[in-house]
Amino acid sequence: MAGGIVVNHGNANNYAHGSKLTSSVVIICIVAGSAGLIFGYDVGVSGGVTTMGPFLEKFFPFVLQRMADEKQSQYCLFDSQSLTAFTSSLYIAGLVSSLIAGRVTTTAGRKGSLIMGGFIFMIGTALNAFALNIWMLIIGRLLLGFGVGFTNQAAPLYLSEMAPPKWRGTLSTGFQFFLTLGVIVSSFINFAVARLGDYGWRIALGAGGIPAFMMTIGAIFIPDTPSSLIQRGKVKEAYRSLQTVRGIDSDTESELNELIAHNEAKKAADQDPYKLIMQRRYRPHLVLTIAIPSFQQLTGINVIAFYGPVLFRSVGFGSDGALIGGIILGAVNILSTLVSTYAVDRVGRRILFLQAGGQIFLSQIALALLLAIEIGADGNTTSSRNAAILVMVLTCSITAAFAWSWGPLTWLIPSEILPMEIRPAGQGICIACNFIVTFILSQTFLTVLCHFKYAVFLFYATWVMIMTIFVAVFVPETKGIPLEYMDQVWLKHWFWRRYV
Repeated sequence: MAGGIVVNHGNANNYAHGSKLTSSVVIICIVAGSAGLIFGYDVGVSGGVTTMGPFLEKFFPFVLQRMADEKQSQYCLFDSQSLTAFTSSLYIAGLVSSLIAGRVTTTAGRKGSLIMGGFIFMIGTALNAFALNIWMLIIGRLLLGFGVGFTNQAAPLYLSEMAPPKWRGTLSTGFQFFLTLGVIVSSFINFAVARLGDYGWRIALGAGGIPAFMMTIGAIFIPDTPSSLIQRGKVKEAYRSLQTVRGIDSDTESELNELIAHNEAKKAADQDPYKLIMQRRYRPHLVLTIAIPSFQQLTGINVIAFYGPVLFRSVGFGSDGALIGGIILGAVNILSTLVSTYAVDRVGRRILFLQAGGQIFLSQIALALLLAIEIGADGNTTSSRNAAILVMVLTCSITAAFAWSWGPLTWLIPSEILPMEIRPAGQGICIACNFIVTFILSQTFLTVLCHFKYAVFLFYATWVMIMTIFVAVFVPETKGIPLEYMDQVWLKHWFWRRYV
């Protein structure tokens, strides 16, 4: 029978094995969550090195020529398809690998995907660090993309399946916490090596191999998730994994039996998960799995993350000031992620989404107005110091709101709403959508900025309004609900119940 066992809320609320938080599960989730570190580091380092003179001189000398031209519009300084290809090539590779990773995560497990992704990422950092030409640089970026495609697919699933339901939101935000930590670490490294000439950018790009090595080694020593092990017929290992994360005095057998029952229901369906997710009863899962990661990028946050230092330099900060601005954004990001870690299992997912939507919308409007007044449409005027600081304040406001909402919740919600039979496929679609929208935006942003000028932030503000309305109408609250009972959420929703 489709959907497996049927339960009531009384059983779900008495889900005893879902409430205990052990030291083992915290340590294991920290190791898995550190996969976000390599992604965050790469996001931050790519924006920083593109402001370094020696890097631009070696690979993109025409950018330096534009910067020397006093008549050049500030909006168009960095408008270059080859420069954006350096940043965005990672995401087209991530798109491809995330679809492959859906099947690898099923056959090799969540742990296997983490190890594979970390290894590929290390090769990519080595190519970037020793790059002799633009093609070697972009091939290295493509390998980095393949690596994060695997780790971004596996880590959120791992965290969601390992965490007790009561603490799932808190532990799952660990991925976003490490992602933001990676951004701020890369900002510090960019600033520290900026004056080292040709060695500076090589050190910055190559240092990404360090967190990748640490994550890969850590993944070797953690157990795979019970759900993944049961899917592959390793019931005894699943039992040991449950005992490790829940504690020996927990009701491990009860949870194991429920996982086995759900797995048997999935096997009885005997359908390809990518075909299964297209069926009508999985329509809410498919829609949210596509919409949420796509909307995340339309907040405009990756524009600030990738090109924050470039933006600060364009509005009047010097090279060092632009890198310091990147450090400040990273600090705001990581502190705000801690707000989400505290609040997500207390106030719920929807409130964080809705509050942040209003804050990001107003900040985007204010940023557009400020740039219109200070730089104007022609972009030939350098803004005042006070205006540059206000740009920093507004970008920090956008970053903070994102970090306690769309940042962590984009990884959390798809991983917790997907039933076991379509979970790897759904997560693969989720990561693929995230990567393809990121690729399109990162590849086109500098050109769009050059032509749209300050109105580019009005474009993102419009999208933020649309996605906030979407959340208010279509995204249900999932706080504290065990994964095995998530179907009850759809049955109670005013719109989605007609499908399930």
